[in-house]
Amino acid sequence: MAFLDRFRRSGTKMSGPARDAARTGSTRVRASDRTDEKHLQEWVGARRGVEGFVEPRTAVSEITLLLVAHDGEWTRRRVPSSKWAHDFANRHQIPSYDAAVVGIPQRMRDYNSRIKQQRREQGLS
Repeated sequence: MAFLDRFRRSGTKMSGPARDAARTGSTRVRASDRTDEKHLQEWVGARRGVEGFVEPRTAVSEITLLLVAHDGEWTRRRVPSSKWAHDFANRHQIPSYDAAVVGIPQRMRDYNSRIKQQRREQGLS
């Protein structure tokens, strides 16, 4: 057996997009849908002091809207476009920012640290 044969998929029958993705190393990125929009609407309605941060497309994700509440709790979902994300924020009367310009708020990082510490104390991590 040649060295590289160990890394080849044997017996796997792939066709179409899956084969192409495996061959090129690319991935298929899931587009946003109504479930994402519904989640964002419910999340905004259940929290106060929410701000929106529109995150640009990356190699692994389409454009996303990051919502951060007053206490740092957050959620992130894919959205159809930057314009859609800013319009969503305007409709819900929350400020929105381009995350590539302003970054993410410190309260979100603090919230993540608190959650991580709580899990550590409970022996969950």
